[in-house]
Amino acid sequence: MGTIALEGLEFFAYHGYYPEEQRIGNKYALDITIDTDFIEAAVKDKLSATVNYETLYQIAAKVMQEPAKLLEHIGFKVIASVREHYPDVKKVTVRVSKFNPPIGGVCTRATITMEG
Repeated sequence: MGTIALEGLEFFAYHGYYPEEQRIGNKYALDITIDTDFIEAAVKDKLSATVNYETLYQIAAKVMQEPAKLLEHIGFKVIASVREHYPDVKKVTVRVSKFNPPIGGVCTRATITMEG
């Protein structure tokens, strides 16, 4: 078993509960961590025997292009998409952050973390 992670993926997207958030957009960050068995990839030096970082990024980018109201929905969609593409992974953890959320005060970012 091992862990593969992409950290600090940044996107500008049009998510949010409020209509103005969906209209003006905001900056988001994603971290994706995969727990999986990659011993074959390590021993044989085969990309096809592990989770491809580029594919993970493409999954995240596609999900971020689809407007959502909640960070939880984004996290769920990323996990479901990763599992669809890589059904043998043991666990997927996704952390989604929205910078400067509209909460009526100072907040650098709002963040959710989901596992699936």
